[in-house]
Amino acid sequence: MAPSAQNSALEREITPQLERAVDRGLAALAAMQNPDGSFGASPGSNAANPGRNVAITSLACLAFLADGHAPGRGKYASVVERGLENVLAASNETGLIAGDSSGSPMYGHGFATLFLGEIYGMTSAGGDTPQARRVHAALVRACRLIERTQNDEGGWRYNPVPVDADVSVTISQIMALRSARNAGIEIPKITIDRAVEYVRKCQNPDGGFMYQLPSGMSLWPRSAAGVASLYYAGVYQDQAIDNGLKYLLDTALPNNPARMEPHYWYGQYYLAQSMYLAGGTHWATWWPLARAELLDRQLAAGTWLDSSFGPAYGTSMALIVLQMPKRYLPIFQK
Repeated sequence: MAPSAQNSALEREITPQLERAVDRGLAALAAMQNPDGSFGASPGSNAANPGRNVAITSLACLAFLADGHAPGRGKYASVVERGLENVLAASNETGLIAGDSSGSPMYGHGFATLFLGEIYGMTSAGGDTPQARRVHAALVRACRLIERTQNDEGGWRYNPVPVDADVSVTISQIMALRSARNAGIEIPKITIDRAVEYVRKCQNPDGGFMYQLPSGMSLWPRSAAGVASLYYAGVYQDQAIDNGLKYLLDTALPNNPARMEPHYWYGQYYLAQSMYLAGGTHWATWWPLARAELLDRQLAAGTWLDSSFGPAYGTSMALIVLQMPKRYLPIFQK
């Protein structure tokens, strides 16, 4: 088994061009923050920007954390502070963290819980302060909601009820629970074991992953989520991972003319994590190609385009991927 990229940096992994792109991207992203601390357009502004939601806000804050900015630390400390307060305000007594755009609240809940886990584990928010206590309380409530809404198959779907499941929502809950556990929150082993069982059942013979049971075609974005799910559940050496990684190398590399573009940023986000955690030749093969592609896609304004959820989403995802070699976020480590 190859070691992850955590302690095996490539030569010239971070280039001056990448640093300039990140600096421009972070400045552009900070300028997109709303007065209430959220990211995303105002509700109902247009179909391409479906309103403020905790998913985009949390991803944006993770992009700043990935550069070392946090409450009380760094150039964008106040940006992260306001984003954190917005996410905390969206946490209700049931544990659900949901904002204005909550048609599929478990997506946002997963990203928000991940953000709270990361900030609690890596900053002074883990100390004995009023904010730390608020973060801890919201994080525990959020995890308990994830645990009790796991369905009989072992996965999760759009709404916080244990009815059905799909791989795309399930990965966000697994990552959230992993981050919380890393930060010291107790997570039942049975919850993770059942999630692994569900993800395994979603793998197709070609190594890719279907969207939902009982059947479905493989696509690279959901397959990247499937591989990442196994890693974050603590499965590091397994034929399912080997088969999934092979499928991703065959279908998802930037130089593959047959690669499909739908769910591009979602796919890149989980593909980066899968290749980083795989390490070795997987990371060495994928990273230079992905870095070049993302740098080429940056717009003159410093942002990255996403036609479905707006520039704050595309820019946040691009920045998280490009900053993985900085190795600040604990969630990306084995």
